[in-house]
Amino acid sequence: MSEVSNNISLPLGFHSYVANIGVKDDSQDFTLVEADSLCSSAGVFTQSRFAGPSVTVSQTHLKDLSARAIVVISKNANVANGPDGLSDALEVVQGVAKALNCDPHDVLIASTGVIGRRYPIERIRTGLAAIPAAITGNDAVAVAQGIMTTDTVHKIAEATIAGSSARIVGVAKGVGMIEPNMATLITMMFTDADVSKEKLDVIFRRVINKTFNCVSIDTDTSTSDTATIMASGASGAVDDMAFENALYEVALSLTKQVARDGEGAETLIEVCVDSATTDEQAKRVAKAIVNSPLVKTAVHGADPNWGRVAMAVGKCNDTNINQDDVVIRFGAQEVYPHPVSESGLAQLSEYMKGSDVLIHVSLNNGTSSATVWGCDLTDGYVRINADYTT
Repeated sequence: MSEVSNNISLPLGFHSYVANIGVKDDSQDFTLVEADSLCSSAGVFTQSRFAGPSVTVSQTHLKDLSARAIVVISKNANVANGPDGLSDALEVVQGVAKALNCDPHDVLIASTGVIGRRYPIERIRTGLAAIPAAITGNDAVAVAQGIMTTDTVHKIAEATIAGSSARIVGVAKGVGMIEPNMATLITMMFTDADVSKEKLDVIFRRVINKTFNCVSIDTDTSTSDTATIMASGASGAVDDMAFENALYEVALSLTKQVARDGEGAETLIEVCVDSATTDEQAKRVAKAIVNSPLVKTAVHGADPNWGRVAMAVGKCNDTNINQDDVVIRFGAQEVYPHPVSESGLAQLSEYMKGSDVLIHVSLNNGTSSATVWGCDLTDGYVRINADYTT
C-alpha cells in the first residue's frame, strides 16, 4: 500500500477537478470528484447538534445509497449561517449538477473551515461557472491537497483488493476539532470494485467504527464530520472479505495519518486496552487515556508518568475495573503494578522521545479489546487555535 505518495490516481470510473475559487486565500479550495455514472455510495456524518447544511444535504441525498459526485469546499465550514447557509449549499450542489448534467440529488457536498461565516457566494458562482465541460483529471493527490485546511501534509492511502485488479483510494483532511462521534473530519474513499449499495453501507460503517471512530486529537466533535465512499464497479465484483480487508487497510492508514498530523503534534500516541469486559468498555477507557490532557502533555515531555494513565482509567468509574487487576505498560515495559527502577524510567523517557508511543493497558476483567490513536498536546496546538480566524 502507498501513502503520502505523489503518484496515486483515482480508481477506474472516477475523474476530478481541483481549483482555487478564492474562498480564503490562493490555495486550492474547490474539489470535485465525479463518477462516470450513478454508483453505490455510503456515508456517515457528525452527530453534532450544530451540523452544517453540507452534512444535512448529503445525508438526505444518500438515503438511497447512491451518488454521482461529491464536491468539497475548504477554508469555510458553512455552519451556523441559518437559511442563508442552506441556500448557499444547495446552490453549490445545483451548480455542480448543472455542470455534470445530472440530478442535484446525486451530488454530495462537504465543507470544512471556519464556522459562522457565509460562503463568498459570488466567487463560488464564478468558480461553478468555470467547471470544465469534460472533467478528465484523475490525480488523487490533488484531491487530497484540495481539501486541506490547517493540515501540514496531505493524507492519502491506496490498496489493491486481493484476488482482483480493483483498487481503493482514500483521502482525508483534519488536524483539529477531532473527536469522532460517527466518523470524523472529512474523508472520501473511492473504489472501482462492484459492491451492492446495501453491502457497501454495512461494510463501510463497520470499518469506520474500527478506524476513524477510534481517533481523537482534542475531544472536540466537528460540526462538519463527513465520511463517504463511492463504488464505480468498473473493475467488477470482488470477494467481500477481501474488499473489507482492503478498506480497513486504507482507513487505518488515514486514521494514523490524521492522528500524526494533529495540530501542533510531534508524537503519535497509540493506546491499546485489552482484557476488558466488552469492546465498548475497552474503547471508552482507551479514549479516556488518549484524550487526557495530562497524559498528552506527559507524552510531549517524554515523562513516563504512569500515574496519569491510572487516573484516566479510574475516572471511567466502571465498577468492574479493579485497580489490583490492572496492568499498565509503556511500550513493552510494565510500569504498574510492578514498579520500574530509576534507570528503567530513564530508558522509558528515551522511548517516549520517539515519533510513536504505545500505551498498553490490560483491565483483566474479560476478553475484549480496542485500539485508539491520538497525539501529544503541545504549545503549537494552543498557538494554532488561538490565532485560527486571524
